[in-house]
Amino acid sequence: MDRSSKLLLRKVIVDFLCIAVVGLTVLMFFLFGKPYKRGFFCNDESLYHPYHGSTVTSLMLYVVGICLPVFTIITGEYLHARHCTEQTGKVLFGYSIPLWIYNAYEKVGVFLFGTACTVLITDIAKYSIGRLRPHFMTLCVPNVNCTLAKNQHWYIQDFVCTASGITAKQLKEMRLSFPSGHSSFSAYTMVYLAIYLQLRMRWKGSRLLKHFLQLICLLTAWFTAMSRISDYKHHWSDVLAGSTLGVISALVVTFFVANLFGEEKKHSEKHTAEKHQSNDYETEMGIQDESSPLQARTQSYGGINNNTEDPVHN
Repeated sequence: MDRSSKLLLRKVIVDFLCIAVVGLTVLMFFLFGKPYKRGFFCNDESLYHPYHGSTVTSLMLYVVGICLPVFTIITGEYLHARHCTEQTGKVLFGYSIPLWIYNAYEKVGVFLFGTACTVLITDIAKYSIGRLRPHFMTLCVPNVNCTLAKNQHWYIQDFVCTASGITAKQLKEMRLSFPSGHSSFSAYTMVYLAIYLQLRMRWKGSRLLKHFLQLICLLTAWFTAMSRISDYKHHWSDVLAGSTLGVISALVVTFFVANLFGEEKKHSEKHTAEKHQSNDYETEMGIQDESSPLQARTQSYGGINNNTEDPVHN
C-alpha cells in the first residue's frame, strides 16, 4: 500500500470513529438516559395544556433534515466539479477517486458530525434539566390534590402519575422539554443547507432562485419550531433556546469545522493572482513592442543606418 492510500484510509477511519462515538453517545441517552426528577407547582398554569400529537413527527424531521442536505451536497459537488479546472482526485488502493466524490465525502461527513454534536448537546441539556412539558398535568395526572390551599404554592416533588395507559416512554419524554430537540435539529440542518446553497449555487438564469430556496429552508425550520409550541410539546423558551443552539451550531460548523468559504477564498485568491500575472505579462510585452520603433529610430539617426551596407565596398 502506497503512502497516499495509507493517509487517506487513516483519515476515513478516524472520521468514521469520531461520528460513531458521538452517535453512540446519543443512542445511549435515548436507550438508558434518565432525566432529572423535577417537581412542579399546582398553580403553574403552563403545565395544564392538552396532549396533542406532533405536527412534525420525529421520522419526518430526521428524513427531511438529513436526506435533503446530503442529497443537495452530493449534487452540488458533482455540478461544481464539472466547471472546476482542478480535477486532481485521490488514489486509494490503486484506484482513482474523482475529486467530486472526495469533496462530497468531506462535506457530508462534516455535516453529519455537526448533526450528531447538535443532538448530543441538546440531549445533555434535556437530561440535566428535566423540565416538564406543557401537557404534563394532563398526561401524568399526579396523585396530588391541587384544589387544597396548602398545595397551591408548594413545590411538590413526591408524586406518582395515575393516568391510565401511560407508557414508560411517555413518562420519560414528559420531562424532556428544555431545549426543544426538533427546533435545534431543524435550525442546524436548514441553516447549514442555506449556507451551502450560498456557496455552491451559481446558476445565472435567475438572481432570486437561490435566495428563494434559502428562504424555504429557513421557513421549514421556523415552521417546525412554531409547531412545537402549538402542539403543546414545548414552552416558548424551550423553542427559543433550541433554535438558538441550532443556528450557532450551524455557524460554528460552517466557518470553523467545514470552513466552506475558506476553500472558496483560496480559489478566488489563486484566480486573482493568475489574472495579475497575465496582466503583468501583457503589459511587459506591450512596453517591449513600443520600445522597438524607438530603437530603430535611434539606430538610423543622422541618416546612418547600421543595417544598411556601404555601397562603396560592394
